[in-house]
This record gives sequence, structure tokens and C-alpha cells, in this order.
Amino acid sequence: MSGQNHSSRSPWYARLHVQILLAMAAGALLGLLFGDTAAWLLGWMGTIFIRLLRMIIVPLIFTSIVTGVASVGSARNLGRLGAKTLGYYLLTSLLAILTGLVLVNVIQPGAGADIGGARQAEMPELRTPNSLAEIFLRLIPTNPVAALAGGDVLGIIFFGILLGVFLTQLPEAHRSRIGGLFQSGFELMMLLTGGIIRLAPLGVLGLMTRAVAETGFETFRVLGIYMATLAGGLTLHLFVTLPLLLLLAGIRPWVHFRNVSEAMAMAFSTASSSATLPVTMRAVEKRVGASNKVTSFVLPMGATINMDGTALYECVGVIFIAQVLDFGLSFQAQVVVVLTALLASIGAAGIPSAGLVMIFIVTEAINLRGPEVAVIIGTMLAVDRPLDMYRTMINVFSDTCGAAIIARTEGEKGVDVS
Repeated sequence: MSGQNHSSRSPWYARLHVQILLAMAAGALLGLLFGDTAAWLLGWMGTIFIRLLRMIIVPLIFTSIVTGVASVGSARNLGRLGAKTLGYYLLTSLLAILTGLVLVNVIQPGAGADIGGARQAEMPELRTPNSLAEIFLRLIPTNPVAALAGGDVLGIIFFGILLGVFLTQLPEAHRSRIGGLFQSGFELMMLLTGGIIRLAPLGVLGLMTRAVAETGFETFRVLGIYMATLAGGLTLHLFVTLPLLLLLAGIRPWVHFRNVSEAMAMAFSTASSSATLPVTMRAVEKRVGASNKVTSFVLPMGATINMDGTALYECVGVIFIAQVLDFGLSFQAQVVVVLTALLASIGAAGIPSAGLVMIFIVTEAINLRGPEVAVIIGTMLAVDRPLDMYRTMINVFSDTCGAAIIARTEGEKGVDVS
């Protein structure tokens, strides 16, 4: 899920993505003309912006995951439909991540690149597990409070998922009170994060000024290859992986594309799965022909936890960062990336460029940290808007595919027949 909807009536210069693009251009020009002087004068804005993003990661992901999982409803009421829905969402997110993993390892967009002098920096040792068993053991925190305080992201995600699952099994009185507390906390973090994201133009100005001052226009060449790699992975998932799943369910993909085209266009223009949800539900119920029982369960749940595009993006982004820093990621480290990207995508909140905020979670999981990592991530933000719109459209399309496929497995005959 990505960004909030901005009114189309706003002046063009008041729109966040326009401001970010202008800041990117201004930062590049200032860095090129005035070099280190501009970097010294403006670079601090990028540093502060990245620190603000890191500040909100733990409370945002924790409240988001607990409320997202708890919103599924009572475990007794989930039954067969809930199992199918969760299974589909985990499968498609994993397939998206694996697509991105293959592409980023084959193309290697960050190999030989240097963004903001990051390659010359002293970096901590990567936290590489010794075995797959250790990866899963690291999921379970021995002390959840210590995991929250210490930023143990795998432990935080696992504990949040468990808490959300068992919250649904409390008696109604307790469930409403505790659930309301987490929901209020999540809404508060959404407001705080939205306020911080509004500072993105200033952050991008500082980061781009510093990056161009130190590496010139090499930054743009690298970002172009990175964008092409990510867009290629998203396109494969949209036009190959998801259509194959539709075909396996006996649904003609071209019919489904046509039936949900309005929802896809809305998702692309708003960059918000939540804002698109009413249009998505109407398209799937009226045009695709799925029953209200399926659409009312599958689609709101998908808008909360099914983030194929975001999961793919986080995997590609983290490995791209490692390549820029000339850090070879072992098989075990890449498995940690895959697993963390899968879990973190569940908690991606409805804020602008939510996936970029969540990418810190994946980098922390393999101990890939430091100011140089923050500079690279901030530079990635400068080109994130079109990618954000594209991956939101894929998130929504995956939701509609899930509703159609699950409706077919429930015996509904009139799904995508015309």
C-alpha cells in the first residue's frame, strides 16, 4: 500500500511528488555548481529527514501489523475462506519477492556504483546467520520489550503477528478495548509519519545536493538502472506471474484485466490502495462477478496486508544498497532479506512511499546500517514516486486476482465470464 490520496484540485506546486521532483532537480544543480560548499550548507536537511524516518519505524510497524492481523476477525470465523485468502496473499508476495531477487542478482544495478561516497565508508559487519534454522530461531524474541527497544525487527514483526492473531480470540469487551488502543496508536503513527513525509522535499534537496557534489551525475546513471530493474520485476509480476495464477484457476487474464481496469487506473493515479478500495470492490463485485461474501472479506484484507509490489521493491532495494556498498550477500543473508521483506510488506501502512520507510526494517535485519545506507535510501526516494504509483497498481491488481480466484474455488460460476 502506498501514499495517501491528494486532491486533484490542489495547485500543481502543492503536490508532494512535484515538490520532490523539483527538490531533486534543484539539489542536482546546486551540487554540480557549488560542490562541497552546497553539500555542507544543505546536507544536514537530508540527515535530519532520514533520522526522523528511522525514529518512527518500530512503533509504526508494530501497531500496523497488530491492527492489520487483528482486522481479519475472529479466528473461528475465518474458516476455509480465511485460509485460502492468507495462503494466496503469502504465495503472491513470495513469488513477487523471488522475481525481484532473480532480476537484481542478474542485472546487479548497484555493482560498481558509488552514491554519495558510500563505497569508501567504514561499514559494520553484516549479520549473516549460519543456517536456515538460525533464521527462523531469530524470528522468536526471548524478550519482546527488549526487541522493541533494540530494534530487533524480525522479533518485532513475529511478536506483532502473534499478538494480532490472539487478540482476535479475546472476549469482546477486552478485544474492543485493546484493539481500539492499537488502532488509535496506528492512526497516531499514520499522522506522525504523514507529517514527516511532508518534509521529503527538504530531505531530498539535502541528500541530492550531497550525492551529486560527491559523485557527479554517476548518481543518475545508477538510479536509472535501478529503476529499470525494479520496473522490470514489477512488470513480470503484473503480466506473467499473476496472469498464470488466473489461468490455473480457469480465468482468462485479458478478461480480468478489462474488468478491473478502472480500479487499476485509480490505484495508479492515487498511489493509495485504501483510497482505491471502494472502486476495487465495485469493480470486482459488479464487473468481475464475485459474490459480496468474497469481496467484502478478501479485498479489505488485501488492502491491509497484501503488498506484492511493496515486497518486491523492498527485496530489490536492499540488495541494490548492498551492491552499491560492495557487500556480497550470502545465500543465508538473502534468505533473511526475502523473509523480512515478506513479513514487513504485511505492515506497510497507507502513507506516501510506505515501502521506502519499511526498507529500513529489511536493512536492519542483516545489520546493514550507517549514515551511508541512509544516504542511498534517501537518494532512492528522489525517484520513488512513479515506482510507488506502479507498485500500488500491482498491489490492487493482485487483490482483485485473489478475489476472482477464491470466488472460483468457492464454486462461483459467473466470475470473469465476459
